[in-house]
Amino acid sequence: MISAKKQLDIQGHRGARGLYPENTLTAFIEALKIGVNTLEMDVVISKDKQVVVSHEPWMNELYCSQPNGEPVEKDSKEKYNLYKMTYAEIAAYDCGKRGNALFPQQKAMPERKPLLSEMIEKVESFIQTNKLPAVAYNIETKSESWSDGVFHPEPVAFVELLYTQLKKYTILHKTIVQSFDVRTLQLLRKLDPAVKTSLLVENTESLDYNLQQLGFIPEVYSPDFTLINAELIYRLSQLNVQLLPWTVNEISDMKRLVEMGVDGFITDYPDRAVSLVRGIN
Repeated sequence: MISAKKQLDIQGHRGARGLYPENTLTAFIEALKIGVNTLEMDVVISKDKQVVVSHEPWMNELYCSQPNGEPVEKDSKEKYNLYKMTYAEIAAYDCGKRGNALFPQQKAMPERKPLLSEMIEKVESFIQTNKLPAVAYNIETKSESWSDGVFHPEPVAFVELLYTQLKKYTILHKTIVQSFDVRTLQLLRKLDPAVKTSLLVENTESLDYNLQQLGFIPEVYSPDFTLINAELIYRLSQLNVQLLPWTVNEISDMKRLVEMGVDGFITDYPDRAVSLVRGIN
């Protein structure tokens, strides 16, 4: 039996990737209409130090097109490296009109990669105009040690650029910064301990090991949903750490995880999750 005792945090993965082009203004606005609690997204840095909403620090060959309309070529990460492009150059590419073959329900439409600032302004304005409940943000820093200075700046510069934007738009209090890269979370914790952090996990190491690598107890622990078990849920509850697995798309998995006691989950199909929660309540 599913309990409705706690408020589940339904996070729209890259907005609502299963339904609209990922990490786009349309995906975020449509996720708000569906009724998510949190907008999940990824950010990278452009050549002119703009914080851009994008999962990869390059143009994805699966769904991005060049300014002339031709698809981005395969195996061309270096050629379309966003860290080597100004935002004006990035904005000339389309990443929506071809659709995404991996998500057949996704609506194909012209879309570009937005600035983080643009996304915040659009979302906050939409919420105010339509008198919707406040929404939280879960923002992932896309960085790895091997690609420092190649596809993104060093962690210190990355974190400072992101933090400056979050502070400027006064959303620090309702933002989680998540990452697989513990370096960015460590730097953010030193910069402002009040900002919530989430450790993303895809390895099969123990909770103790992963927390030791991070060096502190984050507010959120976010593993691949297939790694969830009763012991992990119990341990995190003892530490008062929220458990928000990714990426949960099937209703059967959503139900199972809710029954196990997760605090919410990240999903490409927030419509399914919201319907499930409404059914519970």
